[in-house]
Amino acid sequence: MHNDHRNMTMTAALALACMTMLAACASTPSAMPNVRYDLGVAPAIDQSANSTSATPPATTPPVKVLAVSAPRNLETDDFIYRLSYVDAQRTGNYSNSHWTMPPAQLLTQRLRDSLSARGPVLTGADPVRAALLEVELTRFEQVFDAPERSHGLVAVRATLTQQGRVVAQRSFSTEASAPTGDAAGGARALAAASDEMISQLSAWLDKQPLTAAAQ
Repeated sequence: MHNDHRNMTMTAALALACMTMLAACASTPSAMPNVRYDLGVAPAIDQSANSTSATPPATTPPVKVLAVSAPRNLETDDFIYRLSYVDAQRTGNYSNSHWTMPPAQLLTQRLRDSLSARGPVLTGADPVRAALLEVELTRFEQVFDAPERSHGLVAVRATLTQQGRVVAQRSFSTEASAPTGDAAGGARALAAASDEMISQLSAWLDKQPLTAAAQ
């Protein structure tokens, strides 16, 4: 009888200990800070790199840069990653790391700020008639090639129209290695990949036959 009582007491103690440990584990994620990332400070643009002449044109036609569009999975602040070494078709997102705003909004700001170095940048609401640049974000994710090796991948499709006619269209896909295999490293890699994409897009835009705006 005493042994049975002792066994029941020990069983109850073990059960209580397990419940305490489970409660502690369940509370750990919510206790972790929710880190938010943006693309950081945009690097200065070297205009001479985008032109065949060291001196940029005296007047560059303005361009209307619409807000970057994106598919539904990129319309949130989720920080998406892909474990390509496990299954290249599966994606996930960090539970305690997010963007300060959806990636398309981050890219809209970055794109407009960067392109303003080459000439006037307008929005779709401006009444001035000008060439229209539409950018669709198709991929914005940290891709893991191995458990501790990853890179940032940014892919967009740009369409340039003027007076209702498509002048040019091109897809851009850029990558940058992540310095660390976590969200912080992924954020730095995606910022670098974004800047490289914008640099390539700006050089492409400079080659297009745009005309001056009209009222």
